Amino acid sequence: MEHAHEIPQPVKQKYFTPGMIIVTVIALNGVAFILARFIFGLGAVTNLDQQFPWGIWIGIDVAAGVALAAGGFMSAAIGHIMHKEEYETLVRPALLTAMLGYTFVAFGVMIDLGRWYYIWHPLIFWNPNSALFEVGICVMIYVTVLYIEFLPIVAERFIGRVKLGFLTKPIEKLLAFLDRTLNKTMFIFIIAGVVLSSLHQSSLGTLMVISGEKMHPLWQTPVLPLMFLISAVAVGFPMIIFESLTASKSLGVPPETKTLSRLSRFIGPLLGVYLAFKLGDMFIRETFVYLTEFNLQTIMFLIEVVIGVVLPMLMFFTDKIMRSRAMLYTASLLVIFGVFLNRLNSFVIAYDPPFDTEKYFPSIGELSVTIGAIAIIVMLYRFFVLNFPIVSLPKDHPKAKQMPERSKIS
Repeated sequence: MEHAHEIPQPVKQKYFTPGMIIVTVIALNGVAFILARFIFGLGAVTNLDQQFPWGIWIGIDVAAGVALAAGGFMSAAIGHIMHKEEYETLVRPALLTAMLGYTFVAFGVMIDLGRWYYIWHPLIFWNPNSALFEVGICVMIYVTVLYIEFLPIVAERFIGRVKLGFLTKPIEKLLAFLDRTLNKTMFIFIIAGVVLSSLHQSSLGTLMVISGEKMHPLWQTPVLPLMFLISAVAVGFPMIIFESLTASKSLGVPPETKTLSRLSRFIGPLLGVYLAFKLGDMFIRETFVYLTEFNLQTIMFLIEVVIGVVLPMLMFFTDKIMRSRAMLYTASLLVIFGVFLNRLNSFVIAYDPPFDTEKYFPSIGELSVTIGAIAIIVMLYRFFVLNFPIVSLPKDHPKAKQMPERSKIS
């Protein structure tokens, strides 16, 4: 999709396809279990207990979700702060993915709380000594920042096109005000978004550092906050590539192959830095001795490092692979898998309470809610790209949906 004069436009495509019908059914199943959790409590839906106070809703929905939404702040960093204009077409889709991802991260925290209706408490009852307090405040502020960053897209879509009777003029004035103001101040929110992301990515690692001996030594390290931050940075660009190629296939629009290939050149060195820290920490603490044991933790650690870090790192240092759309997609998927597995390992597999009577395994309800949340994100993403100027297309492209003409408001 490397053409001149590309502009963000809604995509002309029907919403419901056979695949989207399946996604909708999965989402409805997840909604049913979410309602059951709110009505009947955690015990009715989850396998959580006093020994295992969290499970995949924290390990996947929150910890992995926060990491995999890193494409938002990485695209903002390279597109706006570093002013790499050749990546501008990737910024809006990445922003949308991050906005939806973080929204459901916050929702994941809420459904995991025993008293979910107290989700607002950190805003009033501050506990600055808590790692989770810092994560909560940063995530809430960053979600707000993401919605503010998305407002210019809303203004662009509706300004001059509102037809709501007597409300038309005041709404148009509000949209015009937002458009003028945010264009001048957006750099503040972009910088704030990058800083806030760096803070809460690392603070999730702090949470597991203080778990002490309850966490397996292969993952328990004082530099875990730094490792969480580096891995989030490393997965940011693969998430952009994965999202872009998946969306282009689903929407039937040409992929940004050349732009994504250029972007992929950053990934190999970032994975190399992450691997160096991971192996260096292992040898400094001499935790490699645990690799001689044959158990679930060792197997999961080796899968995480070999398949999720080493293999894609080698792939991203190979020019032939970076020029191939299929191989680029595969390598990005492996990085995503590696970071996803790292968070699952850190929060679930490595967590071993000393007095547990039986091991934790997620219930059907927990799996349904997690998979259902992903399905809802897919549904919302498709809705936004079909109705808002997010995907960049040539103005005369057959997939470009023509927006209504702008009216003149006196």
